[in-house]
Amino acid sequence: MSSAGLPQGTVPRLERPGPLRERVYDALLELIAARTLRPGQHLVESELAGRLGVSRQPVREALQRLNTDGWVDLRPAQGAFVHEPTEEEADQLLSVCSLLEAEAARLAAANSGSAGIAALERLCAQGEQAVADDDVDLAAAADAAFRAKVMELAGNVVLAELAGQVDRRVRWYCAPVVGRRGKQSWIEHRELVAAISARDEGRAVEVMRAHAEHTRTTVHERSDRT
Repeated sequence: MSSAGLPQGTVPRLERPGPLRERVYDALLELIAARTLRPGQHLVESELAGRLGVSRQPVREALQRLNTDGWVDLRPAQGAFVHEPTEEEADQLLSVCSLLEAEAARLAAANSGSAGIAALERLCAQGEQAVADDDVDLAAAADAAFRAKVMELAGNVVLAELAGQVDRRVRWYCAPVVGRRGKQSWIEHRELVAAISARDEGRAVEVMRAHAEHTRTTVHERSDRT
């Protein structure tokens, strides 16, 4: 397995003011969620410390916390490795995500005005263009922004907080399948926008559940081939 060597410029050096161990944790977590640090990758404390511009101690503390939170595996006599999500973990997460996003879609259909619908349409256009340009990273970012916008339009703070807690892990698990779903994913997003625009709560729930199930199926298919 490769070490934690990162391309120059991918990790900004951290400024000193503030709770350093929290900022190191957040920085490493984002690198893992974005798959800059790949599943299974060996994480070398000294290399990470050098890239982040900190000592090894806050890196060690962050890795221990990431292990507790399920993002990193600490192996005796081997060191730290980015956790490799299992199919069962992905399935459980996507089941929860499906419930949250279906309710968000229903509430968005009940509450959204023209400005919110226009914002969703703009995000669809961005995602469709990213797919046409074969820009997987931009497509993934547009997809995350679209889902976040639906959650915002739902207008339920508690629901948004719960969704926020799983969002990074959803991005982490689903990043490899975004490119494979491609154009079809945005066709489904357009169907959701149409349901929200028509204030059809039942249809919005139906479309979102179908979208989540298609994503889960793609994750399973990918796991079967690896």
